[in-house]
Amino acid sequence: MTTLPPTTSTLPALGGAPIDTSAATTYTDVNGLAALKRDPNSPEAVSAVAKQVEALFLQMMLKSMRDASSAEETSSNEMGMYQDMFDKQVALSISQHTDLGISRLLKRQLAGKPAAAAPKLTPGAPASAAAPTSAAAPTTGASPTPTEFVHRILPPITRAASALGVDPMGMLAQAALETGWGQRMPRNADGSLSHNMFGIKAGDEWAGARASADTMEVANGVATPRRTTFRAYGSIEESVNDFASLLKNSPRYRDVIAAGGNAGAYIAGMGKSGYATDPEYANKLNQILRSDTLQSALAARVAAL
Repeated sequence: MTTLPPTTSTLPALGGAPIDTSAATTYTDVNGLAALKRDPNSPEAVSAVAKQVEALFLQMMLKSMRDASSAEETSSNEMGMYQDMFDKQVALSISQHTDLGISRLLKRQLAGKPAAAAPKLTPGAPASAAAPTSAAAPTTGASPTPTEFVHRILPPITRAASALGVDPMGMLAQAALETGWGQRMPRNADGSLSHNMFGIKAGDEWAGARASADTMEVANGVATPRRTTFRAYGSIEESVNDFASLLKNSPRYRDVIAAGGNAGAYIAGMGKSGYATDPEYANKLNQILRSDTLQSALAARVAAL
């Protein structure tokens, strides 16, 4: 799990003058927080915060690139510290001089009406108690948005991925693909949700609850509709944990686990494992991983923290 640096570490210096998003030329500039708090809704403050969040995402990207190559390179703790400092400075500079689109998206969201607070949930509690599809969905019965879906499922996925030693983004993309961003999943006989986030089928070895759904299975290049039985869970957390256990204990997913912090390698391993009959499964996961939908949902979650 990547730990985000405190946002105060990259806030621009403000003083008594109007906020200038280019004022922070180094990531260690910690001035200006008080000014942001004095007028948090001003266009200048919104622009400054959006730029800093964009810089945070760039820092995460650079750190992931460093981590991906760490298996082949060895460096001292001191060198790692300097590399981290360099990455933070590069991220800040890029965000100030290059339009990546993230800050523009955040400025639109921050300048609009405040989003409704997500419901407070007890870890492990059935998500159906709060919403029909996922615990972060509106209580009106509407399907969750991608942002709501990510807000609800990312914490348990991050915990499970950390225990497995893999990048959570691969698992997140998989859950999004299997459930259509939480908008469709197998239902129990009484109509309640199965909370099956990864499309795990219920074979003879499964002793738990079951749910059924119509699916398209591909055999010899031909897609055929079938009525399929899936595992059912009491909560999203149970589903994520069962999926993690499946990956850990089955030899067919050895390459998936070996991917470590490389989300692309995770997806490639999953595609080769035969997890799904769809020959385009890995390509679809990569499309979600690189999609604006996922990046926007992640940006909105960071902005809400």
